[in-house]
Amino acid sequence: MISIIMLSYNREKLVSRAIESVLAQTFRDFEFIIVNNGSSDKSGAIAEEYSKKDNRVKVIHRERGNIGSGRNAGLSVTKGEYVAFIDDDDWCEPGFLEFLHNLAKENNADVAICGAADKIYDEKRIMAAEEALIELMWRKRYNMAFPTKLFKKNLADKIRFSESDKYDDIFQMYRLLAFSKKVAYHGLPKYTFYRHETNNSAWTTNHNLLNAETLDEYLSAYRERTAWLSGLFPNSAGAWRYFEWSFMISMIEKINRLGITDCDKQLGAMVGVLRDNKDEFLGGGFILEFEREWMGLYIS
Repeated sequence: MISIIMLSYNREKLVSRAIESVLAQTFRDFEFIIVNNGSSDKSGAIAEEYSKKDNRVKVIHRERGNIGSGRNAGLSVTKGEYVAFIDDDDWCEPGFLEFLHNLAKENNADVAICGAADKIYDEKRIMAAEEALIELMWRKRYNMAFPTKLFKKNLADKIRFSESDKYDDIFQMYRLLAFSKKVAYHGLPKYTFYRHETNNSAWTTNHNLLNAETLDEYLSAYRERTAWLSGLFPNSAGAWRYFEWSFMISMIEKINRLGITDCDKQLGAMVGVLRDNKDEFLGGGFILEFEREWMGLYIS
């Protein structure tokens, strides 16, 4: 019924916890595809040991690639009606799959979303794609990451992950939600993100790790997102522009406050964009008060 995909790379001290959290699921009708992404430690061997104990576990060994290419390798062999993702340094609650499957089935939803330990809302919402996208952009209740979500396989089949980008979530999540007819969200926590310095997205919680390469990739992704969504949902074009500018002003504030010197070129470009669009950003009806204050501080 459900195909679970987990990409693993050099997580020998953490991967067993992730695997065992999947094997402990109350929902039993699943296949668990572990993609060993060229690990140089014992991660692949650990996964193989679990596959010998439980025939639902399938291990793919491949040469090192980016996250997207690894997930594509998993998607290429999935057989389930639904697809879920977990990360090898996280873990899920025993009721994770059952909760998401019931949420999807009961509401005939293409995407079901649960809460995580760091974002707990006992709230249920059934949304069309455009509403779900705006909720995603606010990042208050659910996040951009692929874990915490269950997708109908025919929806996941429409898109493959980029095999060159480092931060695939920001390039792909909005596209999957945009193609969905119905999104069901219930914010009870069924998943835990383990935050640590070697996370692919560690810079989002430790902004001192921000660098020019990361910022360039995010800015490029957000430009593309704004243009793509504005074409698909033109009535919300103002919102899509706002969310791109909101990211920019937050980065400008962090670069200035933390004294980050690696991003001077990107800083100048973002200041120029916000200066050119200052009237719409301030008067468009979306801006938050702290963003207004930052605009006064950093954008003349």
